[in-house]
Amino acid sequence: MKFQLYFLLGTGLSCLSGLALGQCVVTEDCTALGYTENSCNGGKGVKCPFGSGWFCAEDEDTVCDKNGFKYTCTGTGYSGGSGQPCGGKYKTCNCATNYTWNGSSCTLSCSSSYQYTCTGTGYAGGTGSACGGKYTQCTCSSGYEWKNNSCQKQVLNGSVGNSYYCNGAIVGTKISGMNFFVATVDLGSMSWTQASEAVRKYSVCDNRWRLPSMEELEFIYEHKNEIQGNKISDACYWSSELGFGSTYYGFCMTSGGFDLNGNYHMVRPVISVY
Repeated sequence: MKFQLYFLLGTGLSCLSGLALGQCVVTEDCTALGYTENSCNGGKGVKCPFGSGWFCAEDEDTVCDKNGFKYTCTGTGYSGGSGQPCGGKYKTCNCATNYTWNGSSCTLSCSSSYQYTCTGTGYAGGTGSACGGKYTQCTCSSGYEWKNNSCQKQVLNGSVGNSYYCNGAIVGTKISGMNFFVATVDLGSMSWTQASEAVRKYSVCDNRWRLPSMEELEFIYEHKNEIQGNKISDACYWSSELGFGSTYYGFCMTSGGFDLNGNYHMVRPVISVY
């Protein structure tokens, strides 16, 4: 009896469902017995004793994958897994800043404000952190300024170093020791009344241009070859200082002396350093 039992286990049993009493018969059909695989990963399984079929036990990775644990949650845009892992994998991932979980991966999701690459002439790089290689604003190189969403060549106005600018053009210069800028051009030869009016109307990007004092004209005389712009003429220039009566002083660039007799002198405006 024992021999017969062992024989049945070794050869396999098959119950014929068509018999009313459920009679079982011996079978050597590996597929019917559950040996349905051609091989098992890593040899982890049982081979059918009657053929080449295998019954494979599912490993941890397979079980985890079947239950939705598919993602390692590592790499660019990932900040780790969400929930408990299975086999070192997760069902969903947590994404880094500017990345969004789309159901299978963390994808870049920058706001529309990240639109500038900040490269090219006039650019020194981006301001703040980037998203997808773009920035919300750029840092500009020297001589450029951030304006109208781009680095544009800076249009200088006012005093910068030893120059006085108007819409990017140098209209006044000075040298060390001077507390005023000298206009780069003469306004011509005219009477003092005309000179006063001409300086008032000059107003190149500033309404503070004026006639120089005698002290300032003397300083200009002493350094006339160092002052940039149109050359100081070898002539007398009107000052803002009143002499005798109603006559204003003129300062002569040929001798360094003053003049009270001339009716017409040259005009060179100045503006104080503030």
